Amino acid sequence: MAGLRERKKQQTRQRLAATAWRLFAERGFEAVTVSEIAEAAEVAKATLFSYFPTKESLALQGVGDEDLAGIVAGRPAGTSPLDALHTHYRDFAAGPMTGIDTEVLVSRVRVIFDSPALSSAAHALLYQQRQKLAEVLAAEHGETAAALMAAQISASLVTLQETFFRRLAAGAALEDARRRLAEDVELAFGLLAHGLDPFASGGRPARDEPGPAEDPTTTDGPTPTGGLTPTGGLTTTDGPRTTGHHDRTDRDKHRNKHRNEQ
Repeated sequence: MAGLRERKKQQTRQRLAATAWRLFAERGFEAVTVSEIAEAAEVAKATLFSYFPTKESLALQGVGDEDLAGIVAGRPAGTSPLDALHTHYRDFAAGPMTGIDTEVLVSRVRVIFDSPALSSAAHALLYQQRQKLAEVLAAEHGETAAALMAAQISASLVTLQETFFRRLAAGAALEDARRRLAEDVELAFGLLAHGLDPFASGGRPARDEPGPAEDPTTTDGPTPTGGLTPTGGLTTTDGPRTTGHHDRTDRDKHRNKHRNEQ
């Protein structure tokens, strides 16, 4: 009997969520009331609130649910927090993503993007996720460093998700969006690991970034490699930097000639 009750509760929960999303997609989040959702789902308003305490919670199921703190806390010995998260998201992006209804997903994303109230509530959930991650990181790195690390990691992951959803909303095929997500995961974690300069890894620009332009005023001597050291310093080959040398020499000759004439 306990199993039957649980199944009925789950069915009611799913019916409420499906009904709410249908109405949100048709009319927008703000235009739909809780009473209308309960009536359309054929349940009492009190029953709806026993499953979902707010209208926002109906629309934001799954947002901020990913346990970043748990991934870091449960990582194998010898694995850094960033490597643990990188592996998790690399595996997710490489997965088949079966069972995803693209039309439903795009509809839900548009509802959230179009609603200031939902966008604000989503940010609040993501902030809680970020705070939990910072708490786990603080045990190893201290509160300030942990807060900064969690902020950078969380912002990168939210951007990955938003970019993925916006591609789907723009009409990209799910497989193409998944492939590009996999590329973006590598880009994001590369920037987190090596710094925010696009040339931080081996002197190569990040994907979609233009390469470094050659210095047209350099007349002799080697030019910088364009790479960065792990500490952020520009690396150059041996030899003098001669940019602007001849221009300065000509100006000096002109000034000396002018003095002699006086």
